[in-house]
Amino acid sequence: MEEYKMRRGEYLDERIPDMEATIEEYFGPITGTEEFKGSDLHLIAEPDNPVFEKVVVGAVSYSGKKDKLAVDFHERSLEELMETGDVDAAGDANAAKNEFLLEATGRDAKARRDSMKRDVEDDAETPDGVE
Repeated sequence: MEEYKMRRGEYLDERIPDMEATIEEYFGPITGTEEFKGSDLHLIAEPDNPVFEKVVVGAVSYSGKKDKLAVDFHERSLEELMETGDVDAAGDANAAKNEFLLEATGRDAKARRDSMKRDVEDDAETPDGVE
């Protein structure tokens, strides 16, 4: 599960006021929920794009902090896609992921990677046992 933060001064519920409709637009009908860190995330068990086996996405609430977007894309292997002839759908799947994350976070792929690198570097500088 990956978590994404919004740009400074922006909030997830402002960027995507109707999370369910937006998720369904990008990935397909919501079929249930999955719990993650005390928040119920939306489950798409049969996504529209055949590259995805399932998608779990939603807002994770933190006490005293801004909500973060949590996403878990379960994708079929390249071998499976080749067997079923769905390899061409990979480009559309990648575009859907990136467009959804850009709409939700206001950050493009490069900005999201840079942010995650900074988070990892910050964690490495913190001694074990110190929060």
